[in-house]
Amino acid sequence: MSDPAATSAVATSSRPVRRPALSPSRAGDFKQCPLLYRFRAVDRLPEVPTKAQVRGTVVHAVLEDLFALPAAARTPEKAKSLLAPAWDRVRTERPEFASLFSGSDDPALDEWLRSADGLLDGYFELEDPTRFDPDARELLVESELPSGVLLRGYIDRVDVAPTGEIRVVDYKTGAAPRLIGEAKAMFQMKFYALMLWKLRGEVPRQLRLMYLADRQALAYTPDEAELGRFERTLEAIWVAILKAGKTGDFRPNPSRLCDYCDHKAFCPAFDGTPPPYPGWPEPDGSVETPLDRVD
Repeated sequence: MSDPAATSAVATSSRPVRRPALSPSRAGDFKQCPLLYRFRAVDRLPEVPTKAQVRGTVVHAVLEDLFALPAAARTPEKAKSLLAPAWDRVRTERPEFASLFSGSDDPALDEWLRSADGLLDGYFELEDPTRFDPDARELLVESELPSGVLLRGYIDRVDVAPTGEIRVVDYKTGAAPRLIGEAKAMFQMKFYALMLWKLRGEVPRQLRLMYLADRQALAYTPDEAELGRFERTLEAIWVAILKAGKTGDFRPNPSRLCDYCDHKAFCPAFDGTPPPYPGWPEPDGSVETPLDRVD
């Protein structure tokens, strides 16, 4: 079995140096548990993806590809035909995903791909993609706050109405969340709204979360005052991250979410020992994997 700490050290030494930035996922990690942020952003400990998470990544890729087609071709049948090509592309880009199956002839692979049909049906129940063209898909956005904090993230889709109103859309392949999950998802959406406001000078009119599994959509309308408060929240998070990074004092914050953490074996809250702190390497906290944005 490979040593996660050694794997992290190799990854740290080989990755390019980029200006430190804050992403929705890593900011959410720090809010949830500072030690989780360290494990993901500083140590870069590997995590084992689940089939449900990777399926979500494939569905995101299909929806991105769907909007590259002429409007009339955006049908449920066409979307489902894009699943296999999207999987081929995803596993090529992320070879570790291919290890979920024994090979291309694994009977479980076809069954797994077909299990995404219901998610695509859920998408078409929530909206008709033949009626509009998005302004952007899988949009990488960067915005620097006046305080100097650099924000970076990927937005699933941005729509702009003929009258100029902006809508931010995010696909979720899990079920609509309970209160904690909804707050986490809306934190992500406000992050996107703040970046677009800074870049385009207009507060998005609507933030729309589409939960494909149970065919529910949540919509929210932010305002300038709210996003101003959120901006100060992000600045405070970044100051706290930098302080912890200089001292190495990333403390665990045990909660019921620990049941889903890949790193309990290294967590002092569960009698584990973290890897030796490598020092603050000015990590690019904006690094997000496709898995970060599927649930």
